[in-house]
Amino acid sequence: MKKNAKIVNQHPDTKIIVLVIFLALLWGGNSVSIKIGLQDIPPLALAVARFLLALFAVGTWAIIQRIPIAINRGELVPLLCLSAIFLLQIISLNVGTQFTNALRSTILINTAPFFTVLFAHFWVPGDRLSVTKMVGVSLAFGGVLLTFGKNLKVGVQPSLFGDLVVLASGCLLGLRMVVTKLFVQFIHPYRLLVWMMIFSLPCFLGLSLLLEREAGYQLSISSIVAILYQGVVVAGFCFVTWTSVLKKYSPSRLVVLFFATPLFGVLLSHLLLGDEINPSLIIGASLVAVGIYIVNRQDTRNTQNS
Repeated sequence: MKKNAKIVNQHPDTKIIVLVIFLALLWGGNSVSIKIGLQDIPPLALAVARFLLALFAVGTWAIIQRIPIAINRGELVPLLCLSAIFLLQIISLNVGTQFTNALRSTILINTAPFFTVLFAHFWVPGDRLSVTKMVGVSLAFGGVLLTFGKNLKVGVQPSLFGDLVVLASGCLLGLRMVVTKLFVQFIHPYRLLVWMMIFSLPCFLGLSLLLEREAGYQLSISSIVAILYQGVVVAGFCFVTWTSVLKKYSPSRLVVLFFATPLFGVLLSHLLLGDEINPSLIIGASLVAVGIYIVNRQDTRNTQNS
């Protein structure tokens, strides 16, 4: 990071919190859409399709907004580093989800807030780890585990390998959030996303051609909708909005809101598919809400006293 780049770390107001909760809702369908897409397309090829769409969406919007896309001096190495993290995180998510189920993938990728809080403590000035913050994050994750605990029994079909790979993706996602926070202080969010995808796409494509030559490819209406959702909604709108939010606000204060993501996934499956909502979901959602409140209440006090 540039030495003269000042880290902006504002406390989020209500509008920003509501916006991030909306992003968490949209992200709630990501693992499900990946699992649907994997029924027709192998994981690396799925990443290619997803980020081609996202690059078109983000690039088009950047052109409309007249945002310079050319890399400025000093930005190449940070962009390459972030692209490498992004590449590994998406590959591990897609490959891991192929070997487990969508529910477990959703839970395990949402360990990212733990890693975000940890990395932010060491690398983001003013974003220190406190006992109260860890209690809030742990309560929120406990709510997620309570909701889905019966589906996490070791030994049932999905494999431990798939679970561990998605868990590694959660760690990389937490790292990517903090690194993005640092880099958007001196790289415009749109330029950062465009070049992250430009650098990553040839790698996804090359690996797919090398490793997935024998894989079967087909397209159905459900897989097309899933790819559009991943590319335009998640990798387009959600990536751009979240990256822009990170420019000003603390990652550890906001990332706890993403513990609501798997709960939104269950709620959407209830509304769209008629899946049952049981008492553990209500209790789990309450714990998530309490954890979010504790983290943000503690941060509010710290902001007022600083």
